[in-house]
Amino acid sequence: MDLASLIGLIGGFAIVAMAMVLGGGIGMFGDAPSFLIVIIGTIFVTMMKYTLGQFLGAGKVAVKAFMFKMDKPEELIEEIVGMADAARKGGLLSLEGKEISNDFLSKGIQLLIDGHDADVVKTMLTKDKDLAVERHSTGSSIFMAIGDVAPAMGMIGTLVGLVAMLSNMDDPKSIGPSMAVALLTTLYGAMVGNMIAIPIADKVKIRMGEEQLLKSMIIDALLAIQAGQNPRVIEQTLQTYLPEGKRGKAEED
Repeated sequence: MDLASLIGLIGGFAIVAMAMVLGGGIGMFGDAPSFLIVIIGTIFVTMMKYTLGQFLGAGKVAVKAFMFKMDKPEELIEEIVGMADAARKGGLLSLEGKEISNDFLSKGIQLLIDGHDADVVKTMLTKDKDLAVERHSTGSSIFMAIGDVAPAMGMIGTLVGLVAMLSNMDDPKSIGPSMAVALLTTLYGAMVGNMIAIPIADKVKIRMGEEQLLKSMIIDALLAIQAGQNPRVIEQTLQTYLPEGKRGKAEED
Protein backbone atom coordinates (compact mmCIF):
# COMPACT_ATOMS: atom_id res chain seq x y z
CA MET A 1 0.00 0.00 0.00
CA ASP A 2 1.32 3.41 -0.97
CA LEU A 3 0.57 5.52 2.10
CA ALA A 4 1.56 8.78 0.40
CA SER A 5 -1.11 8.32 -2.28
CA LEU A 6 -3.78 7.24 0.20
CA ILE A 7 -3.05 9.95 2.75
CA GLY A 8 -2.81 12.59 0.02
CA LEU A 9 -6.16 11.62 -1.52
CA ILE A 10 -8.02 11.39 1.77
CA GLY A 11 -6.36 14.49 3.19
CA GLY A 12 -7.09 16.59 0.12
CA PHE A 13 -10.78 15.72 0.08
CA ALA A 14 -11.00 16.08 3.87
CA ILE A 15 -9.70 19.66 3.70
CA VAL A 16 -12.16 20.56 0.93
CA ALA A 17 -15.03 18.90 2.81
CA MET A 18 -14.11 20.79 5.97
CA ALA A 19 -14.12 24.07 4.07
CA MET A 20 -17.56 23.21 2.67
CA VAL A 21 -18.94 22.45 6.12
CA LEU A 22 -17.51 25.66 7.55
CA GLY A 23 -18.87 27.55 4.54
CA GLY A 24 -22.46 26.72 5.34
CA GLY A 25 -22.97 22.99 4.97
CA ILE A 26 -21.84 20.30 2.58
CA GLY A 27 -25.35 19.72 1.24
CA MET A 28 -25.32 22.97 -0.70
CA PHE A 29 -22.41 21.70 -2.78
CA GLY A 30 -24.31 18.74 -4.19
CA ASP A 31 -25.97 18.93 -7.60
CA ALA A 32 -26.89 15.97 -9.83
CA PRO A 33 -26.80 17.75 -13.24
CA SER A 34 -23.37 19.17 -12.48
CA PHE A 35 -22.15 15.73 -11.43
CA LEU A 36 -23.45 14.13 -14.62
CA ILE A 37 -21.88 16.74 -16.88
CA VAL A 38 -18.46 16.52 -15.25
CA ILE A 39 -18.12 12.84 -14.29
CA ILE A 40 -20.08 11.07 -17.01
CA GLY A 41 -19.17 13.64 -19.65
CA THR A 42 -15.46 13.34 -18.82
CA ILE A 43 -15.61 9.55 -19.11
CA PHE A 44 -17.20 9.65 -22.56
CA VAL A 45 -14.98 12.42 -23.93
CA THR A 46 -11.80 10.74 -22.67
CA MET A 47 -12.96 7.42 -24.10
CA MET A 48 -13.03 9.02 -27.55
CA LYS A 49 -9.26 9.48 -27.40
CA TYR A 50 -8.43 5.80 -26.84
CA THR A 51 -9.59 2.33 -27.71
CA LEU A 52 -12.10 0.72 -25.38
CA GLY A 53 -9.52 -1.81 -24.27
CA GLN A 54 -6.98 0.87 -23.42
CA PHE A 55 -9.56 2.91 -21.51
CA LEU A 56 -10.82 -0.03 -19.46
CA GLY A 57 -7.27 -1.20 -18.80
CA ALA A 58 -6.37 2.15 -17.24
CA GLY A 59 -8.17 1.12 -14.07
CA LYS A 60 -5.72 -1.72 -13.47
CA VAL A 61 -2.79 0.63 -14.03
CA ALA A 62 -4.28 3.18 -11.61
CA VAL A 63 -4.34 0.59 -8.83
CA LYS A 64 -0.53 0.76 -8.83
CA ALA A 65 -0.77 4.35 -7.60
CA PHE A 66 -2.16 2.99 -4.34
CA MET A 67 -1.16 -0.69 -4.15
CA PHE A 68 2.25 -1.51 -5.57
CA LYS A 69 4.83 -3.96 -4.27
CA MET A 70 8.24 -3.91 -5.87
CA ASP A 71 11.30 -5.84 -4.79
CA LYS A 72 13.99 -3.78 -3.12
CA PRO A 73 16.89 -3.49 -5.58
CA GLU A 74 19.53 -4.01 -2.91
CA GLU A 75 17.89 -7.28 -1.78
CA LEU A 76 17.52 -8.41 -5.38
CA ILE A 77 21.20 -7.70 -6.03
CA GLU A 78 22.13 -9.90 -3.08
CA GLU A 79 19.95 -12.70 -4.47
CA ILE A 80 21.43 -12.31 -7.96
CA VAL A 81 25.00 -12.40 -6.67
CA GLY A 82 24.20 -15.66 -4.87
CA MET A 83 22.86 -17.17 -8.09
CA ALA A 84 25.86 -15.90 -10.05
CA ASP A 85 28.17 -17.62 -7.58
CA ALA A 86 26.19 -20.88 -7.85
CA ALA A 87 26.15 -20.70 -11.66
CA ARG A 88 29.91 -20.09 -11.83
CA LYS A 89 30.63 -23.08 -9.62
CA GLY A 90 28.04 -25.55 -10.89
CA GLY A 91 26.93 -24.20 -14.26
CA LEU A 92 23.62 -22.66 -15.28
CA LEU A 93 21.79 -25.97 -14.76
CA SER A 94 22.51 -25.67 -11.03
CA LEU A 95 19.95 -22.84 -10.95
CA GLU A 96 17.12 -25.11 -12.10
CA GLY A 97 14.41 -25.47 -9.46
CA LYS A 98 15.88 -22.66 -7.37
CA GLU A 99 13.28 -20.50 -5.64
CA ILE A 100 13.40 -16.96 -7.04
CA SER A 101 11.49 -14.04 -5.50
CA ASN A 102 11.07 -11.94 -8.66
CA ASP A 103 8.95 -13.24 -11.57
CA PHE A 104 10.89 -11.33 -14.24
CA LEU A 105 14.18 -12.65 -12.89
CA SER A 106 12.73 -16.16 -12.72
CA LYS A 107 11.67 -15.95 -16.37
CA GLY A 108 15.16 -14.82 -17.36
CA ILE A 109 16.89 -17.57 -15.37
CA GLN A 110 14.70 -20.14 -17.11
CA LEU A 111 15.80 -18.76 -20.48
CA LEU A 112 19.43 -19.23 -19.42
CA ILE A 113 18.76 -22.78 -18.24
CA ASP A 114 17.08 -23.58 -21.55
CA GLY A 115 20.29 -22.64 -23.33
CA HIS A 116 19.19 -19.58 -25.32
CA ASP A 117 22.02 -17.35 -26.47
CA ALA A 118 22.56 -13.84 -25.14
CA ASP A 119 20.87 -12.06 -28.04
CA VAL A 120 17.67 -14.09 -27.64
CA VAL A 121 17.60 -13.54 -23.89
CA LYS A 122 18.15 -9.81 -24.24
CA THR A 123 15.58 -9.46 -27.02
CA MET A 124 12.84 -11.37 -25.20
CA LEU A 125 13.32 -9.67 -21.84
CA THR A 126 13.69 -6.21 -23.37
CA LYS A 127 10.43 -6.76 -25.27
CA ASP A 128 8.72 -7.76 -22.02
CA LYS A 129 10.07 -4.63 -20.34
CA ASP A 130 9.05 -2.33 -23.18
CA LEU A 131 5.50 -3.69 -23.28
CA ALA A 132 5.12 -3.14 -19.53
CA VAL A 133 6.37 0.43 -19.93
CA GLU A 134 3.95 0.99 -22.79
CA ARG A 135 1.00 -0.19 -20.67
CA HIS A 136 1.99 2.13 -17.85
CA SER A 137 2.56 5.00 -20.25
CA THR A 138 -0.88 4.55 -21.83
CA GLY A 139 -2.56 4.36 -18.42
CA SER A 140 -0.76 7.49 -17.27
CA SER A 141 -1.72 9.37 -20.44
CA ILE A 142 -5.39 8.41 -19.97
CA PHE A 143 -5.48 9.89 -16.49
CA MET A 144 -3.61 12.94 -17.71
CA ALA A 145 -6.31 13.29 -20.38
CA ILE A 146 -8.97 13.04 -17.68
CA GLY A 147 -7.13 15.78 -15.83
CA ASP A 148 -7.41 17.98 -18.92
CA VAL A 149 -11.00 17.07 -19.87
CA ALA A 150 -12.63 17.29 -16.42
CA PRO A 151 -11.99 21.05 -15.90
CA ALA A 152 -13.08 21.66 -19.50
CA MET A 153 -16.34 19.79 -18.87
CA GLY A 154 -16.73 21.88 -15.74
CA MET A 155 -16.52 25.03 -17.84
CA ILE A 156 -19.06 23.61 -20.29
CA GLY A 157 -21.40 22.91 -17.38
CA THR A 158 -20.85 26.44 -16.14
CA LEU A 159 -21.85 27.84 -19.53
CA VAL A 160 -24.94 25.65 -19.53
CA GLY A 161 -25.85 27.00 -16.11
CA LEU A 162 -25.26 30.60 -17.18
CA VAL A 163 -27.48 30.17 -20.23
CA ALA A 164 -30.22 28.79 -17.97
CA MET A 165 -29.74 31.72 -15.60
CA LEU A 166 -29.84 34.36 -18.32
CA SER A 167 -32.97 32.83 -19.85
CA ASN A 168 -34.79 33.33 -16.54
CA MET A 169 -33.72 36.87 -15.73
CA ASP A 170 -37.36 37.81 -15.28
CA ASP A 171 -37.39 35.68 -12.12
CA PRO A 172 -34.84 37.21 -9.71
CA LYS A 173 -35.27 34.34 -7.24
CA SER A 174 -33.87 31.85 -9.75
CA ILE A 175 -30.67 33.78 -10.46
CA GLY A 176 -28.87 32.78 -7.25
CA PRO A 177 -29.55 29.03 -7.48
CA SER A 178 -28.76 28.97 -11.20
CA MET A 179 -25.44 30.72 -10.61
CA ALA A 180 -24.61 28.27 -7.82
CA VAL A 181 -25.26 25.31 -10.10
CA ALA A 182 -23.14 26.89 -12.83
CA LEU A 183 -20.20 27.32 -10.48
CA LEU A 184 -20.52 23.81 -9.03
CA THR A 185 -19.61 22.22 -12.34
CA THR A 186 -16.37 24.22 -12.39
CA LEU A 187 -15.69 23.05 -8.83
CA TYR A 188 -16.34 19.41 -9.69
CA GLY A 189 -14.15 19.60 -12.78
CA ALA A 190 -11.26 21.17 -10.89
CA MET A 191 -11.50 18.58 -8.11
CA VAL A 192 -11.61 15.58 -10.44
CA GLY A 193 -8.76 16.87 -12.58
CA ASN A 194 -6.39 18.23 -9.95
CA MET A 195 -7.17 16.07 -6.93
CA ILE A 196 -7.63 12.66 -8.57
CA ALA A 197 -6.61 12.29 -12.23
CA ILE A 198 -3.36 14.25 -12.48
CA PRO A 199 -1.89 12.92 -9.19
CA ILE A 200 -2.65 9.34 -10.28
CA ALA A 201 -1.04 9.99 -13.67
CA ASP A 202 2.10 11.36 -12.03
CA LYS A 203 2.34 8.47 -9.53
CA VAL A 204 1.93 5.90 -12.33
CA LYS A 205 4.84 7.58 -14.15
CA ILE A 206 6.98 7.15 -11.03
CA ARG A 207 6.01 3.48 -10.79
CA MET A 208 6.79 3.05 -14.48
CA GLY A 209 10.27 4.48 -14.01
CA GLU A 210 10.96 2.28 -10.98
CA GLU A 211 9.84 -0.89 -12.76
CA GLN A 212 11.79 -0.01 -15.90
CA LEU A 213 14.97 0.56 -13.89
CA LEU A 214 14.58 -2.70 -11.96
CA LYS A 215 13.99 -4.75 -15.11
CA SER A 216 16.96 -3.13 -16.85
CA MET A 217 19.11 -4.11 -13.88
CA ILE A 218 17.85 -7.69 -14.04
CA ILE A 219 18.57 -7.95 -17.77
CA ASP A 220 22.16 -6.77 -17.22
CA ALA A 221 22.52 -9.26 -14.37
CA LEU A 222 21.26 -12.19 -16.45
CA LEU A 223 23.59 -11.42 -19.33
CA ALA A 224 26.51 -11.16 -16.91
CA ILE A 225 25.62 -14.50 -15.29
CA GLN A 226 25.37 -16.12 -18.72
CA ALA A 227 28.78 -14.70 -19.65
CA GLY A 228 30.26 -16.22 -16.49
CA GLN A 229 31.43 -12.95 -14.98
CA ASN A 230 32.84 -12.84 -11.46
CA PRO A 231 29.99 -12.41 -8.91
CA ARG A 232 31.95 -9.59 -7.31
CA VAL A 233 32.09 -7.72 -10.64
CA ILE A 234 28.37 -8.34 -11.19
CA GLU A 235 27.62 -6.90 -7.77
CA GLN A 236 29.67 -3.79 -8.46
CA THR A 237 27.96 -3.33 -11.82
CA LEU A 238 24.45 -3.73 -10.43
CA GLN A 239 25.08 -1.34 -7.57
CA THR A 240 25.36 1.49 -10.07
CA TYR A 241 21.57 1.21 -10.34
CA LEU A 242 21.23 2.18 -6.67
CA PRO A 243 21.24 5.70 -5.22
CA GLU A 244 24.73 6.60 -4.01
CA GLY A 245 23.69 6.42 -0.37
CA LYS A 246 22.60 2.78 -0.73
CA ARG A 247 25.62 1.49 -2.56
CA GLY A 248 27.66 -1.00 -0.55
CA LYS A 249 31.34 -1.21 0.04
CA ALA A 250 31.70 -3.51 -2.93
CA GLU A 251 31.60 -0.56 -5.30
CA GLU A 252 34.14 1.39 -3.27
CA ASP A 253 36.76 -1.37 -3.25
